[in-house]
Amino acid sequence: MTDPALLKRITSRADVFGGKPIIRDMRISVELILSLLAQGEPTEAILEDYPDLEPDDIKACLAYAHAVIARDSLEPISVAG
Repeated sequence: MTDPALLKRITSRADVFGGKPIIRDMRISVELILSLLAQGEPTEAILEDYPDLEPDDIKACLAYAHAVIARDSLEPISVAG
């Protein structure tokens, strides 16, 4: 089961990246962070390169990916419109 508190960090806005999931309404996409992690980028390096990110933002991206793959409810995700 995915932690709803983490999923609250993931938002979506039609005016940012065409509505793709982003982190805390910033212009940093979940897709970017997952891509960096998949390429082997250490969490510490990502946090250093993106100083506005917090460790829980990285966890939130992973939780979001898990929720999508597991087809968990994504209701906790805030969608600003």
